[in-house]
Amino acid sequence: MKIVIVGAGIVGASVAYRLAQGGAEVVLIDAVRVGGATSSVTYAWVNACEKLASEPYYRLNFAGREAHARIAAELGGDDWYPRPGVVQWQDAEAEAGGVDRTSSEEKFHRLQGWGYPVQMLDPAELRELEPEVDPASYGDRPVILYSEDGWCYAAQYAGRVTAAAQRHGARLLIGRVARLNIAGGRCAGVVMEDGTHIAADHVVNCSGRWANEVLGNPADHLPLKPTSGLVVYTAPAGIGLTRGLRTPSVNLRPDGAGRLLLRAGDIDKLVDGHRPASDFRDQAEELMRRARALLPALRDVPIEAMRIAIRPMPADSYSAIGPIPGITGLHMAITHSGVTLAPLIGEGLAQEILRGEEMAQFAHFRPARFYSGVAA
Repeated sequence: MKIVIVGAGIVGASVAYRLAQGGAEVVLIDAVRVGGATSSVTYAWVNACEKLASEPYYRLNFAGREAHARIAAELGGDDWYPRPGVVQWQDAEAEAGGVDRTSSEEKFHRLQGWGYPVQMLDPAELRELEPEVDPASYGDRPVILYSEDGWCYAAQYAGRVTAAAQRHGARLLIGRVARLNIAGGRCAGVVMEDGTHIAADHVVNCSGRWANEVLGNPADHLPLKPTSGLVVYTAPAGIGLTRGLRTPSVNLRPDGAGRLLLRAGDIDKLVDGHRPASDFRDQAEELMRRARALLPALRDVPIEAMRIAIRPMPADSYSAIGPIPGITGLHMAITHSGVTLAPLIGEGLAQEILRGEEMAQFAHFRPARFYSGVAA
C-alpha cells in the first residue's frame, strides 16, 4: 500500500514511522523541513492533567503519555523527552488558553483517583526542589507536582522518528502540496505546487493549521480556530532550574544549553500571527519581567530569540483524528495536543489504515462530528 503523508511535524513523522514500520510504501512531504513549523515553537508539555473537562479527552492524552514512553524506549529517546517533573500553581494559565479555575485540591484528588502521578507540595518542599524560585512569588498558594511529567523537544523528536521511518523505507520529499487529488469521493494522492502528481492508495493530512488549504473543496473543510502565541527564549542563564514551572503569570521550562523557554496565555492574546515576532518586543520584555520576578537569578539574562507560534485547533478545541465522511482514502489528524498525542496517533492510524481496526481511544474525536452534528 502506498501512503502519502502531508506534513512532517511531530504528528506526521509519527504516522510515517508507524506506517513504514508496518510495511507501507510511505512518502512523507513537508513544505520546508522536518519539524520546522508549529513543532519547533511550542512549550511541548506532554501531559493529560490539563484535560479534565472531558474524561475521554483525558484518557486519550493519558494514552498519549504512555505512547511517548513506548517510542522513547524503542528509539532511545531520553534526549528528546526529559521527564524531571512539572510544577503547577493554583490559577496557572492553561496551554490551550484561559485560566484553569479548578482548585488544586479538587484537581489533585481527581487526578489521583484517575491514576495520574501527582503530589501536593507545601512551600518548604517546593523550596527544596527548586531553591532558585523566589518564595515571595508564590506565598502559600497550593502547588502541584506532576512528578513524572516532562516535555518533548518536538523538532528533535520529528527528526529522529523521520530517520527511523526512512530506515524502514519511507521517502522524505521537501516541497509544497498544492492540493489533494480528490475526485469521485476518493482521495488518490496529492498534486504538488509544481504540478507533479503523486499517486497513493491513501493520504494522511497532518498539515496542522494548513490542513484546509490542501483539502480544496470548501465543503470538505474542517472547522478550525488556530491560535497565535509568542514564545521567548533566554540567553544561556546558568541557573539550576530543572523542572517546568506553570504559574499564574508565566509558563517556563529549561530548553537546553542553559536556556529557558517562556510563554503566557494573556500575552498570547495580544499576538497577531500574521506579523513578525520583532513587532512584539514589548510583550517579550514583559514575559522576561515576570520570569525575573519568579527567578531572580535571571536579572541580567537577556532575550536571545522570539518566535511566533500558530497552533492548530479544531473549532470545539478537541482533536480531530480519522476519515472525513464521503471521502475514501483520506485520514485527518489535527489537534492542539499534537505533542502529547503524536506517538499515539502514529500507532492508531497505522492500525486503522493497514489492518482496518479502529482505535478505541479515537472514538470521541472523529472529524465526522463536524459534518454530522455529533458533539465530542
